[in-house]
Amino acid sequence: MTSAETQRATATQTEPTPPTADRRRWFALAIVMTAAFMDLVDVTIVNIAIPSIQRDAGATFGQIQWITAGYALAFAAGLITGGRLGDIHGRKRVFLIGIGGFTLASALCGFAANSEMLVASRLLQGAMAALMVPQVLSIVHATFPAHERGKVFGLFGAVVGLGAVTGPLLGALLTEWNLFGLEWRPIFLINLPVGIAGLILGSRFITESKAPKALKLDLVGVALVTLGLLMLLYPLTRGRELGWPTWGYVSMAGALVVLAALVAYERRKATRDGSPLIELSLFKVKSFAAGIAVQTVFGVALGIFFLVWTMYMQFGLGWRPLKAGLTGIPFSIAVSTAAGLSVQKLVPRFGRKVLQAGALVMAIGVLLYMWESAHYGLSIEPWQMALPLIVMGAGMGLIVAPLTDAILSEVPREHSGSASGLISTVQQMGNALGLGLVSVVFFGVIDDRLSEGARGPAVGAAFADGFQHALGWVAAVMGAIFLLMFALPRRPAQHVEGAADVPSPTAEKEPALVS
Repeated sequence: MTSAETQRATATQTEPTPPTADRRRWFALAIVMTAAFMDLVDVTIVNIAIPSIQRDAGATFGQIQWITAGYALAFAAGLITGGRLGDIHGRKRVFLIGIGGFTLASALCGFAANSEMLVASRLLQGAMAALMVPQVLSIVHATFPAHERGKVFGLFGAVVGLGAVTGPLLGALLTEWNLFGLEWRPIFLINLPVGIAGLILGSRFITESKAPKALKLDLVGVALVTLGLLMLLYPLTRGRELGWPTWGYVSMAGALVVLAALVAYERRKATRDGSPLIELSLFKVKSFAAGIAVQTVFGVALGIFFLVWTMYMQFGLGWRPLKAGLTGIPFSIAVSTAAGLSVQKLVPRFGRKVLQAGALVMAIGVLLYMWESAHYGLSIEPWQMALPLIVMGAGMGLIVAPLTDAILSEVPREHSGSASGLISTVQQMGNALGLGLVSVVFFGVIDDRLSEGARGPAVGAAFADGFQHALGWVAAVMGAIFLLMFALPRRPAQHVEGAADVPSPTAEKEPALVS
């Protein structure tokens, strides 16, 4: 997904506090919040429609992975650059380009003639989201005076929570209804009227703003990051279907060379003009380096779980989209509830222990889900899944809300912008990598369990085995995250003297708006 942390990749410079504007600023708020909601929903809405896409478009499982991972990869690669483009050329202008491009890409997804076109359109959609999303809180910062921003960011937290619940349900309903015989296509086409309205109203009501001293673009850095990840992800997603050819292993090894070249280039760029894509000096801060590792690995775990979970319920258990979508409601509610408690009550008192407890609780929920899946087999029902999903959701909620603050606690204030943007980026990159690893931890198991032409209960049993195997990987990842969290600060950010002042995205106070 996208999360509240993603929105923090915004302006690098703090601008003068805007004067209290006319009532049009509330229209502007509604427009940018709607765009943020559209992105959040679009990330989650696709998973629930995957079986319909696979049947109707004839997509292979590798292409299914790219339909989800391609969006995350394009979004991650362009996120920091999208924020800087807004700082340089104007947040309103870049936002309108982003929402217009996102709408066009949604139309291309909805009218895709084949699975290849759908994958390409999803890549474009992710790239346009990378232009649109970073402008949201920058525009709010430039439009609203400081005393009103607490209320505004409280509304934003509600939008994030609503998006998490709405996406799967909306995807399930649109797929079930099969509007005009279009199967899965309305999950993308629904963006068209929303995007067009946002484009028209945004051009009228949003006030233009720029950063006084924006950082320069680092397009070479973006190219190297994208190339390195493509060289890693493409063989992972396609290797199984092609019999794991030699070129795949060569490509994955070459990805490490490209990423090493990225590090060398970023060092030179930091020395030359002070505007690298990645501020490497941040990794000298132990808590930041460990936190980035936590964020990346956590993204991997979530990328694996959500795609595999959808496959298990619909392909393995044979559930209809609506039944699968409704099953996730307890999880979403638990995440939202635990996130609020962690920020407001628990972290100020117990600090890092809350995040570590979250990792352990989520691991327990995963193991409980594994046991129930094996115990009840193909006759398992949604109500039997509720307990492990609630436990998993509670654990996730204890992590996601305070994690950004914990990572930034010991980062020097002048680097908080670069650090926050990097956190959002690696989260998306981890998600894309997790989606790529589904070939290894899920589909590989299914291939071993199924003979040619297998049907009926044998298919369901193979998907259940694959699901349990993938959950074992997720539980192991949560254990690794628990250990990595020992490098995070013991106390919340506000208790570390001289730390970067970046409050939680769910706190009702003014966040640091950074790029």
